Amino acid sequence: MNKNTKKTMLLALAMLIFALTAYAESRKQLNTTTVTNLDLQKFMGRWYEIARLDNRFERGMTDVVAEYTLLNDGTIRIVNSGMRDGKYHQTVGRGKVSSEVGRLRVSFFMFFYSDYNILEMAQDGQWVLVGGNSPKYLWILSREKQLPADVINHIIGLARGRGYDTNALIFSAE
Repeated sequence: MNKNTKKTMLLALAMLIFALTAYAESRKQLNTTTVTNLDLQKFMGRWYEIARLDNRFERGMTDVVAEYTLLNDGTIRIVNSGMRDGKYHQTVGRGKVSSEVGRLRVSFFMFFYSDYNILEMAQDGQWVLVGGNSPKYLWILSREKQLPADVINHIIGLARGRGYDTNALIFSAE
């Protein structure tokens, strides 16, 4: 192996170690502890998206609504809908309860499931903060199309305290 090849390999290894360290550090700082008491039946129904972090499957969408229905077999039917480029879009997925209260397993494609963490929920059940295990996924949902500014600021503070980048939130009113 010549000198340049060794240098290139060492540089690539150093970059890989740096990237893995940064990833591990970001995961450590993210608090995905879920709510300790969740009445799944009360969680079901229509939720309006107030804000989200940008993600590829909702990019460019407005007027996003999530509808959850508990089925007889214990699974959850999930219908996400919204507008993109003036056209209505709808995606149907499924969810299942995990062994941890407040954590659902959600799939919109075949058998690939992701954690859907119910991080915070209003005592009256009017809003919910949902996050993924990755800092890239976060949603503020409400039973109403709008929430008062002080409530939104409170929820944003909760998300920020858990390690999410709330400066990158996209609001439905934008």
